[in-house]
Amino acid sequence: MEITINKTKIEKRLQHKMDADLKDIIIKLKKTNPIVAKELARPKRRWPAINLKDIDMIKGDVLIAGKILSAGELSVGKKIVAWSASEKALEKIKSVKGTYISIIDEMKKNPELNGYDILK
Repeated sequence: MEITINKTKIEKRLQHKMDADLKDIIIKLKKTNPIVAKELARPKRRWPAINLKDIDMIKGDVLIAGKILSAGELSVGKKIVAWSASEKALEKIKSVKGTYISIIDEMKKNPELNGYDILK
């Protein structure tokens, strides 16, 4: 079963967004990475909030179109790209020598956001 991304629905949801940076990112990702664009176009209250224990189960670098929460621990350092993270989560990520990068900063280096496992 293949997931289809409705680009018109993304555009309609985009009209309700107030954050200019978020709008720019969604517009850029709509063609290059529509899965992430669709997640970011959703209402913020429906964005995923992923705990560190869930991130720890994934091998490799991770992309989250939402927030990182601090429940659980990381066993190894990873590169985690997300819209935001709680302060405790940032402390735990730094303690295992992992890195947290916001989606805005990562878009400057990797505009298509390729090479990450996407958690929903």
